[in-house]
Amino acid sequence: MSRSDTGSVNPIGAAALGAASTAAPPLDPAIEALQLRSVARQAAYALKQAHPSVTFTSGRRTKEDQARAMASNVVSNPRWIEQTYKPGIVSKACQQWVDNHPEAKTKEQIASGLLSVMNASSDDEVGKLSKHLSGDAFDVRPVEVNADAIKMTIRSLPGLDKFLDKEGGLVRWHAQF
Repeated sequence: MSRSDTGSVNPIGAAALGAASTAAPPLDPAIEALQLRSVARQAAYALKQAHPSVTFTSGRRTKEDQARAMASNVVSNPRWIEQTYKPGIVSKACQQWVDNHPEAKTKEQIASGLLSVMNASSDDEVGKLSKHLSGDAFDVRPVEVNADAIKMTIRSLPGLDKFLDKEGGLVRWHAQF
C-alpha cells in the first residue's frame, strides 16, 4: 500500500502503477514529527519542497509545550504576550500572571505560572490562544540567506491564515492555517 498526497492510504501499491507512477514523495520524519493537521501539514511539505534547507522548530503543542514556548519569549520581553496574541480570555490572564509575578524570572518559573493559567481555563478558551494547540501552525527557524524567497513562499502557501516574522519584537517565523 502506498500513501497518497493527502496522507490517505492508496490500495494500489506504487510498484503496480509502473514507471509513470505519480506516487507521493516519501514522508519527511521532521514534518511528521510536527503532528500537524492536514492543511498545515501539506503546507509544510510544500515549503520544504521549495526550500529544502528550511528547519521547522515547532508544530502541534500541548499546553505544557505552549507554556514553555511562551515563557522562553517572556524571559526576553515581559510584554511579549500582549504584544503577540490577540486579546482573549487566556492571553489576558497569562499576561496578568506575568505582571503579577515579577519575581518569576526563569523560563521554568514563568512556564509553570502560564501553565497554571491554562489549566484553570476551559479547553475551548485555551484553544483560542494559539493555533499550535490544534496542529494548525508551525514555526520555521529564521534565516538570513534566502530569507525573502522563503518568506514569499510561506506567504503563498494554500490555506495560510497568518504569517508573522516577528512576535512581540522578537524575530520568530510563525505560519498558521
